[in-house]
Amino acid sequence: MDAKTKQETLRLLTNGMYVITSRGQHRLAAATVTWVSQVSFKPPLVMAAVRRNSSILHSLSESGVVALHMVGRHQKDVAQKFFSTTKGEGGVLKGEPFAEGKTSAPILTNLPAHLECRVVDIREEYGDHAIVILEVVEAELRKPCQVLTVRESPWRYGG
Repeated sequence: MDAKTKQETLRLLTNGMYVITSRGQHRLAAATVTWVSQVSFKPPLVMAAVRRNSSILHSLSESGVVALHMVGRHQKDVAQKFFSTTKGEGGVLKGEPFAEGKTSAPILTNLPAHLECRVVDIREEYGDHAIVILEVVEAELRKPCQVLTVRESPWRYGG
């Protein structure tokens, strides 16, 4: 298989950009993720691929809760903030205000929509990212939006 062709073809898969947040025992964590998909209607389940050894994976493993935020097309600056390690204090994560969700996961109030989820399973044995299965327990749509996609962003992730 030609490596360049494989990379270009895999990058044709449609991927949105999302910010995932969680609260561990002693810290808050957040990360921008792009590999997310709904995997079940009943119960409502979504899957997110998360880097192994990341603070977000550690936090969601500890707490069992996570919020998955949709990033609007006009919010590239917000997505970029969460590419690096995140520390939260004083009601802000990387300069973005948050409130505690019903599950205790931090909810970023400037993003248009989010799902609060319970962690159902984490699989780390299949690749270089952990596959996290999440059950949706709460949803909020603050305003209709079109989700920023990797293709529309200045970043390339995949392949």
